[in-house]
Amino acid sequence: MFAKKKDTSVHLAMAPLPQAPATPLPMAAPATAAPPRPKPASMIAQGVTIHGNVLGDGELHLDCVVMGDIRVGKLILGPNARVEGAVAAQAIEIHGVVKGAVTAQAVRLYGTARVDGDITHEQLAMETGADFQGRSLKFQRQAPAAQPAAAPVAAAPVDAQSTFNIIQA
Repeated sequence: MFAKKKDTSVHLAMAPLPQAPATPLPMAAPATAAPPRPKPASMIAQGVTIHGNVLGDGELHLDCVVMGDIRVGKLILGPNARVEGAVAAQAIEIHGVVKGAVTAQAVRLYGTARVDGDITHEQLAMETGADFQGRSLKFQRQAPAAQPAAAPVAAAPVDAQSTFNIIQA
């Protein structure tokens, strides 16, 4: 009645392993899904004097003296900070003293701020008591399609050999 069929099945040792659904490992996230980590702020305290330019793309908190230009991503000058040179960043908060040009999209002068120089900005906020001697120059936004593209202006060359002289007072 029943006939024995030939065994055509593959033995378990030779069978392919079942595939698990493709899910990322808990610690391995796709490179495009995870945004880059924000860089921690660099801080230089009171009692330090820097002779030379300060360049970077992160956030910088200064409460010291800088004799040179500063160009960073975000700059916070504490109440004891004094800068003699041009200052440029995406956002600048000033509690101390700046003698030179200030350039940023957003500039905030607190009540203890003293600025002797032009401020070029998109947004400018000043608290009561802030002292500002110079011109307030608003960024001129160009209409995206209204004007033909102009040749890019070459930035001033950056001196890669700049050195900093830090003096502990």
